[in-house]
Amino acid sequence: MAINLKKILKKDISNIKGLRLGIASAGIKDDASDLLVVSLPDNSSVAGLFTQNQFCAAPVIVSKDHLAQGDNIRALVINSGCANAGMGQQGMDDAKTVCKSLAKHLDINERQVLPFSTGLIMSKLPVEKIIKAIPNAINDLNENNWFEAAKSIMTTDTAPKAYSKIINLKDRDVTITGICKGSGMIYPNMATMLAFIAVDINIPNDLLNELISEVCEKSFNCISVDGDTSTNDSFILMSIPADKGFMLKKNSDDYQKIKSAVFDAASFLAQSIIRDGEGITKFLTISVTKSLSHNEAKMIGMAIANSPLVKTAFFASDANLGRVLSAIGNSQVNDLDLNKIDIYINEILFAKAGAISDSFDEIKISSEMKKDEINLHIVLGRGTEEAKVWTTDLSQKYIEINSEYRT
Repeated sequence: MAINLKKILKKDISNIKGLRLGIASAGIKDDASDLLVVSLPDNSSVAGLFTQNQFCAAPVIVSKDHLAQGDNIRALVINSGCANAGMGQQGMDDAKTVCKSLAKHLDINERQVLPFSTGLIMSKLPVEKIIKAIPNAINDLNENNWFEAAKSIMTTDTAPKAYSKIINLKDRDVTITGICKGSGMIYPNMATMLAFIAVDINIPNDLLNELISEVCEKSFNCISVDGDTSTNDSFILMSIPADKGFMLKKNSDDYQKIKSAVFDAASFLAQSIIRDGEGITKFLTISVTKSLSHNEAKMIGMAIANSPLVKTAFFASDANLGRVLSAIGNSQVNDLDLNKIDIYINEILFAKAGAISDSFDEIKISSEMKKDEINLHIVLGRGTEEAKVWTTDLSQKYIEINSEYRT
């Protein structure tokens, strides 16, 4: 059961002029749409970040190659239900065949297509089914299909995930809209996730690549469900200029507003993935403050987020919070001054100067741990930097889902 996951309605999603989405059913998933085609106008810019898992899927390799070649990306093709990972040369050939098919229908070069897949690993991509369904997706292309697109990329997700907002700059309004999927095998970089965000303002390629890296580091790279990094993770940021004559500049106030707005979108989508985490009963925000660096704070946050002992304690509302101290000590952060570390749960101090607080009340702490949203705050007392990490508890339902995934 998702934890306070905002219900997305079709009417809440603003279109990006010129960006069209088409949905079809290729028969990969039973009785559900499982194919998405996204068509971009000729003047678009696209940046992408991908999993660092060395066993990355074929579509990840092909997408990275197509982006590196510098051709103007004109289309995305996404299937759910099959990851096309762990399939060797067959997987590569299949991903390229899908790109060729879509390119032929859209009258573009196959290098202008980015492929994405999500679903079961070590399962052959049903290329024939996808190729047969591509014309249906193309016939469905429409600027108003974001909500349906969010549903089409779901796997173990319990609900579609989307974000949309219009922000005001000095002389123009800018729309930011995005969708994502993911609920398990979540750990950066990045997650068993796909995320696609579009903004209708002209951002040059070099700046777009810088923007996606900065945004991802504090959003999609700050979430963990189970500590496992998938083979197919992809985060795509698209610039779809509403005004070809206007170019966003890095040192402008407008750029800072756009950067903040894109981060808000990515952060919302990243947290939506955690709120829909497999088997979740608790949504945890782990804040690490007064650190020497953001990276140091994130390392400690992730060490806590990925500890099975910490996560099971929160599932059971068991005030065995010495496990949090142990996770901090195992974080690979050197030279911590343990005597300066204070730890709070929902603003209640339970560890002071690296030891159990004199005010520690197990009944009160257990009561806080029963809540479905929990804030864990670690104060390191050694600097001015900070980081936030979002994670789930680890429940029996999670084990059930992942022990029966193929069946």
